[in-house]
Amino acid sequence: MRKIFANGTDEAAFLAELSKRAGETNKKVTETVTEIIENVRENGDKAVNDYTLKFDGKLPQYYEVPREVINDALTEADQEFVEALLNAQENIADFHKRQVEQGFINPMPNGVILGQRVRGLSKVGLYVPGGTAAYPSSVLMNAIPAKIAGVKEIIMVTPPLKDGTPNKDILVAAAICGVDRIFLAGGAQAVAALAYGTEQIPKCDKIVGPGNIFVATAKKLLYGVVDIDMIAGPSEILVIADDTAEPKFAAADLMSQAEHDVLASAIMVTTSEKLADETIAEINRQKQYLERKDIIEKSLNDYGAIIIADSRQRCVELANEIAPEHLEVLMYNPMELLGSLDNAGSIFLGHFASEPLGDYYAGPNHVLPTSGTARFFSPLGVASFTKRISYTYYTKDALANAKDDIVLIAEREGLTAHANAIKVRFED
Repeated sequence: MRKIFANGTDEAAFLAELSKRAGETNKKVTETVTEIIENVRENGDKAVNDYTLKFDGKLPQYYEVPREVINDALTEADQEFVEALLNAQENIADFHKRQVEQGFINPMPNGVILGQRVRGLSKVGLYVPGGTAAYPSSVLMNAIPAKIAGVKEIIMVTPPLKDGTPNKDILVAAAICGVDRIFLAGGAQAVAALAYGTEQIPKCDKIVGPGNIFVATAKKLLYGVVDIDMIAGPSEILVIADDTAEPKFAAADLMSQAEHDVLASAIMVTTSEKLADETIAEINRQKQYLERKDIIEKSLNDYGAIIIADSRQRCVELANEIAPEHLEVLMYNPMELLGSLDNAGSIFLGHFASEPLGDYYAGPNHVLPTSGTARFFSPLGVASFTKRISYTYYTKDALANAKDDIVLIAEREGLTAHANAIKVRFED
């Protein structure tokens, strides 16, 4: 893991290199996904099942998972696992309930009534990866805020296992969160089915959830046909730390994100060169007993770094420049810095707020903006599953008072039909 001294040049060169790590979507992938989307649009469930057979080798036991199978998965599950999910659900629900936005009505003395209604989306599609990348926590993080927002129906798609059955842990999480229907289909074809609807899979208003490059490309290409959560890049963590930080904590937290993917980025910015050296030593010690050691090593070698900064303020400036998905503050009095940290998906304050708290348990959502987009994007939340409808009521007298201004602006824009729509209401 490289060590860089912040001098205005070296760290800038590293960050420029880092920004290229995700790259552009492969043109061949885009062509393949476009073909899949068009096939599903034309041929519906037949196309979805044809691709399942082609990519997975066999069709699943059933296309839609029967309700009794979902219920049985919950009943038969390891109770400690169920309790852990229920405890996480409680925390996630408590946090997201505080995000609920109320509509408003503004009646005025002149008879005008203005207002806004907030409504949950009708149907939301939830993509859940299968196989080794099956994460029950993602089910919780997507389905819970959707339910709180008032989404009427959540449709899950998830690839079957090799034996054609659904992943039981995913079913348990879905049962706990109240997912309405589950279909055994994955890849770009499942995303297209959610966007356009098929004979059996309902057309959805929005598609959320993580996936591989084919899933991400399908979501990107279908944005506009359907809403999506975000276009996520590789996982990333930035740790800012001073000499009060424990090297073994910093090392463990950096590797917790590096293990996701060889393209993941794990960076520390610190005021202490001693901490930097001790953290590198801890990484070398701890990685020896971690199962994804090879992924961690490649991620840290290619996209990891420890940057030595000359001040606490410079650490904050670099954090805002990087705008990381996850930001840990392993510093003295971390709350003091909160007001200055403007660009991050989620911030973890203090030596015991390790990032995995956010992945699984604390309550804030773990679906976060990546690749510097935390400068303008927000985490997934209740607002992600709602729409706002404004309304206006005017009396004749109120419109009479406003008509001259409206007509003047409309005619200045050359939209005489707009002006006419107002003027005809006052003709004799």
